[in-house]
Amino acid sequence: MPITKATLADVAELNILINSAYRGEESKKGWTTETDLVGGIRIDEPMLIDYLNNDAITILKYTSTDGNIIGTVYLEVKGDKLYLGMFSVSPALQNGGVGRALIEEAEVIAKQLGLHTISMTVIRSRKELIGWYERRGYSFTGEIQPFHDHGRFGAPKEPIELIVMEKTV
Repeated sequence: MPITKATLADVAELNILINSAYRGEESKKGWTTETDLVGGIRIDEPMLIDYLNNDAITILKYTSTDGNIIGTVYLEVKGDKLYLGMFSVSPALQNGGVGRALIEEAEVIAKQLGLHTISMTVIRSRKELIGWYERRGYSFTGEIQPFHDHGRFGAPKEPIELIVMEKTV
């Protein structure tokens, strides 16, 4: 199976993939870019190392047949829910089933952990992305959160709100 848990040996490759999926010119090759909404980088290697050293966090990677990481998703146990974030697929390979496989594996992991809800936040203006999640059974909970103001995930170029979406698994 091409989906496994990421390790510290994957940090450099994950960093490149995640940033290319969210920001910069490379991200514009896909439909999940945030480059017009948020400036700066999405993640850095020290942050990835911190995540991988945290027992509550799992980062899954989808590896191609030639051994390259082409997709990833961040999973964190938060109370009685599994939070899903930093969902990234190589922009040139989007719409090829990698994202669907990763989200299905996240749901398997939630069940293995005895968690029955997966939660995520999505930029409210990203209607196409919200629709993609809705087609996979996720729905808007009614909760709206402000975009992270600490700058850790980039600098908003306009006011941004996040909606909370959930799915029972």
